[in-house]
Amino acid sequence: MAEIATIARPYAEALFKAAGTDHAALADQVQALADVAADAQLRQIADNPKVSGEQVFELVSSALSAPLSDAAKNLLRLVIDNGRLPALPQIATQFHALVNASSGVSDALIHSAYEIAPAQLAEVVGSLERRFKRKLNARVVVEPELIGGIRVVVGDEVLDTSVRARLEQMRVALTA
Repeated sequence: MAEIATIARPYAEALFKAAGTDHAALADQVQALADVAADAQLRQIADNPKVSGEQVFELVSSALSAPLSDAAKNLLRLVIDNGRLPALPQIATQFHALVNASSGVSDALIHSAYEIAPAQLAEVVGSLERRFKRKLNARVVVEPELIGGIRVVVGDEVLDTSVRARLEQMRVALTA
């Protein structure tokens, strides 16, 4: 079977073109669809030959809290009809990457030893935007094992200023 990313790319690109200028709202809907499609029990039901595509569509639609736009409905019908429901999470990932690329924004994952207050987060994000020279969409994950400081991942770039990283650097220097 072909790699999921290869299967998902044409769907994500077609959805991006069909969305016009309303990418942000559609990105949220596609992510919600992907979250539902990632459920193992739902996929087991969808794979059952006795369950029709329309029943799977209704099941997925009913699992969502908000109504779907026409573009999201069309995408869902298309992936169900083509037996590509397992590719929906990857479609959402690639669609999100296309939306970010078109708007010049990158996702930043900030690993912190402690919770970051909103005022501090705004200051940190501003500093990181200057450092990475682009607008960032930040998400914070608390990891107490960092001991202190932060570790930032933007695409394939990593900025690690955590105490754990500094201790590891000292350990390597002392054992060399």
